[in-house]
Amino acid sequence: MGTLIQNGTVVTADRMENADVLIEGSTIREVRAMIDPMGHTVVDASGLLVMPGGIDAHTHMDMPFGGTMSADDFLTGTRAAAIGGTTTIVDFAIQTKGSRMRDALDIWRAKAEGKACIDYGLHMIVTDLGSDNGRQGLNDMDDMVREGVASFKLFMAYPNVLMVDDGTIFKALQQTAKNGALICMHAENGSAIDVIVQQALADGKTAPVYHALTRPTKAEAEAVNRSIALAEIAGVPVYIVHLSSEDALNQVREARDRGVPAFAETCPQYLLLSIEDQMPGKSFEEAKYVFSPPLREKKNQPKLWDGLVHDHLQVVSTDHCPFCFADQKQAGKDDFTKIPNGAPGVENRLQLLYHFGVNAGKISLQRFVEITSTAPARIFGMYPKKGTIAVGSDADIVIWDPEAQHLISASTHHMRCDYSMFEGWQVKGNARLVYSRGELVVEGGRYIGGIGRGQYLRREARGGAWQ
Repeated sequence: MGTLIQNGTVVTADRMENADVLIEGSTIREVRAMIDPMGHTVVDASGLLVMPGGIDAHTHMDMPFGGTMSADDFLTGTRAAAIGGTTTIVDFAIQTKGSRMRDALDIWRAKAEGKACIDYGLHMIVTDLGSDNGRQGLNDMDDMVREGVASFKLFMAYPNVLMVDDGTIFKALQQTAKNGALICMHAENGSAIDVIVQQALADGKTAPVYHALTRPTKAEAEAVNRSIALAEIAGVPVYIVHLSSEDALNQVREARDRGVPAFAETCPQYLLLSIEDQMPGKSFEEAKYVFSPPLREKKNQPKLWDGLVHDHLQVVSTDHCPFCFADQKQAGKDDFTKIPNGAPGVENRLQLLYHFGVNAGKISLQRFVEITSTAPARIFGMYPKKGTIAVGSDADIVIWDPEAQHLISASTHHMRCDYSMFEGWQVKGNARLVYSRGELVVEGGRYIGGIGRGQYLRREARGGAWQ
């Protein structure tokens, strides 16, 4: 006996059809019209869309930053994700300087154990390859690949905290040519930004808006260009996280036009928010929008949407890393450099992209599925287990009501954060039912699944989706 979803419109990245979906156990058994309902629990999806669960490939649950921790842990964060239609996240384990990557992996798996409500994978943030010309760290990378960590993140920003030099980046890129992993780059020129920041502080410019004004788009574009150049020399693909500007996008587009396997993601905040509207420099409330890269001028938004349409950008993730305004953000009341970087978003990604993308005619339904589920599954070694509706795939399914009206608000969201970046925004289209590995975990906006049921995903190192 299984669960039979009938009468819905099945939408994947490559097709849209009227079909039934039969779930048996944790996987999809059949996808076709007119499946015999005898012996099955029938779910009527008339007028609804049946899509693969969302995959958010960029979250930071229970993450230390600037003396505090991100407000969502693996329980509250993954529960909120599920309610929004996301059934898989890929979070970031952070190697502290002088430690082994294995230590970070163990710490982050312990953070998720008994808490994660949906399945999760882990990227590894590399901060130190060791003092032996990097041999220890490079061996650690191979060890991580064997543990299902198929991607590594390196920072070109945050000097003396997370930033690594070009030599370290290049060695890590070379290692992925051997082990098949993918390097993810936080691409901002941290050294130049640090000079601009110190000059701003010396001039008494301490308000939140100066976080954005001291991180120019050219600093992002330069680092994106350098990341791609280093990857080209190493002969491997590279993935740019949270790309925010037209200047940076131009570097990715030009590389892809040359046939370079460069991938990039953007986030809803860069598609929908701007420095003009959210950070006019009038109050400390603008600390809610302090994250890196920062908000950009509104003129960048149509360029990013165009990048999604033409596959210059492949993924939309959230960079979910919430810090509460009432207490945590207050640390930077007199100095914008002390404001914890990050904001909430994991619950609203699908709602926002459906409303402002699909409903607005910017992207098709199939492209919506691709950028929110299928592409991250392919790029990060989870496809076809995740990211599609097909026989044998995990039964991670969202039954989506395209007519549902939803008001985004901190008063009703499930993220453990006291504000929303999209407070008061009305959207049309929302998850009605959410299945994770065949289990109904969300019904009508309420999480009904078990706590800690999420499983660690051992992802395959495929060198990105370009092969």
